[in-house]
Amino acid sequence: MLNFKSIKFLPSEYVFKYKKGKIVKEGKGLSFIYYVPNTSVVVIPTSSADVPFIFQEITNDYQTVSVQGQITYKIADYKRVSEILDYTYDMKKKKYVTEDHKKIPQRLVNITKVLTKKSIENMPLKEAIKSSETLANLIRETLIDSKEVLNLGIEIIGFSILAISPNKETARALEATAREEILKKADEAIYERRNSSIEQERIVKENELNTEIAIEEKRKQIQESQLESKRLKMEKENKMKDEELGYQTKLEEKRKEFIKLSVENAREESDSKAYQFAAMMKVFNEMDPNVIQALATINMEPEKLIAGAFQQLANKADKIGELNISPDLLQSLMKGRNI
Repeated sequence: MLNFKSIKFLPSEYVFKYKKGKIVKEGKGLSFIYYVPNTSVVVIPTSSADVPFIFQEITNDYQTVSVQGQITYKIADYKRVSEILDYTYDMKKKKYVTEDHKKIPQRLVNITKVLTKKSIENMPLKEAIKSSETLANLIRETLIDSKEVLNLGIEIIGFSILAISPNKETARALEATAREEILKKADEAIYERRNSSIEQERIVKENELNTEIAIEEKRKQIQESQLESKRLKMEKENKMKDEELGYQTKLEEKRKEFIKLSVENAREESDSKAYQFAAMMKVFNEMDPNVIQALATINMEPEKLIAGAFQQLANKADKIGELNISPDLLQSLMKGRNI
């Protein structure tokens, strides 16, 4: 019984049980009793494994960069792996007999380093340190399709590049350059802001000047319009004055003509009256004075006749000795007078 022992493996371990060089049992998480002299086991881990890596490469501008990342894989073909690598397990010491189980991570790192070198050596430094995501995608696809990886019987689950970094001196130089670039951009931004401010101020002043010019032009148009209105008004007034003067002149001429005509008519009328008077006087000159006097007394009022008689008596007073006037006659003469 001393040569028979029992053993139990984890569910995350795929076990091949060999007896006299032949597989007699296999599976995950096996437990069995074995005979020590003629039994051996191969234990393959079934869980995924993470392989971190970091190495240095040279860019095409001869700058050294450190590439840091991680590969995640798992064994897909346990039998193939067991045929290529020695995963024999020492059941007594509970550890692998050889170091072959560490070869897969190293081989994956080597493949990654070769692929990374091909890409980095064609890039300048600034492009390289910005290419982590692009480079990770490229290497992941290449690893998945790699014949070497497929021959190992493993499956690439994930691949990532955490950082591509220059050395300290180069990083300081890049930082200085970046700082200068930032300061330059800041100065350019300030300059652009100043230029923008100056341009805006110029535009504002130009707009103000254009506004003033437009206002002055409008004022000029208004003044010209006012002057034109005044000119038209003066022309109209002058025209009205000329028409009024012409009217007054024509009226004056008409008045002169009327006066002249009136004078001529008056002269003709005077001449006519003078002629009539001369003719009448000529007739009167040829008539007897007594007849004229008698004609004058025709239709004369009694008082006037009596006054005429008294006038004749007065003219012949030297020939009259005594004149008696009766009271009745005198009363009739004074009748109607306020004496």
